[in-house]
This record gives sequence, structure tokens and C-alpha cells, in this order.
Amino acid sequence: QPQLVESGGGLVQPGGSLRLSCAASGVTLDYYTIGWFRQAPGKEREGASCISRSGGRTNYADSVKGRFTISRDNAKNTVYLQMNTLKPEDTAIYYCAAAYKGVSDRPCTRAPYEYNYWGQGTQVTVSS
Repeated sequence: QPQLVESGGGLVQPGGSLRLSCAASGVTLDYYTIGWFRQAPGKEREGASCISRSGGRTNYADSVKGRFTISRDNAKNTVYLQMNTLKPEDTAIYYCAAAYKGVSDRPCTRAPYEYNYWGQGTQVTVSS
């Protein structure tokens, strides 16, 4: 089963940018849909974005659309989340998660229950 490790979080001022990375070990990510989720204190976990096996299909929550970009480099076994124009309400722990899809390249979903494997998370804080 894949082991996922997030990195790239930190403290950034409003309007700033961060790029999160999700590195996998143990398996190749070629057969997995990957999602980025976030959870702020006192709130439910939210699916921010997801990307299909091939990278050809992506999906974004309305709250991040136009500001966040998900991508993957299967050769590096890594998925990225580029976050621009960050807002204080983006403050949360960000998690990546993987869902095995075999050879299917169906569209991804942002529903947490679809994902079997989760990283430990990385903190993103947007504050002046």
C-alpha cells in the first residue's frame, strides 16, 4: 500500500503562494487517483482538489477554483498542489490521499470516503 508524505506547508501572508508536494513510496502512483483535502479547526474535512490517474482530469472546490492548481509527475511519484492568492480562510492542515483505480482513468471525486490511503498532513497558515 502507498505511504504518502506531504511537504511544503508553512506560514504565508495573504496573497502569497505555496506549493505542496505529496510524495509516495511503496507503490507507483500511476494507478491511483490523488486528492488534496484540508481541515480547519472545528470544521469538517474538505476536498480541495483531485486529479485522475493520467492527470488529464482534475476537479476543484469552488472555494479554491482559479487559485489552486493540482498536477502530478508520475515519473517522480509525486503530486503537487500549487496554491496562489492565498487567503486567511485557506488556513488548515492539508492532506493528500490516494484511491486505487487500476487501469481506469475515470474522473476523480473529492469525497473523502473514496480514498483509502492518507498522509499525515502539512500545516498551512495564512496570516499577516
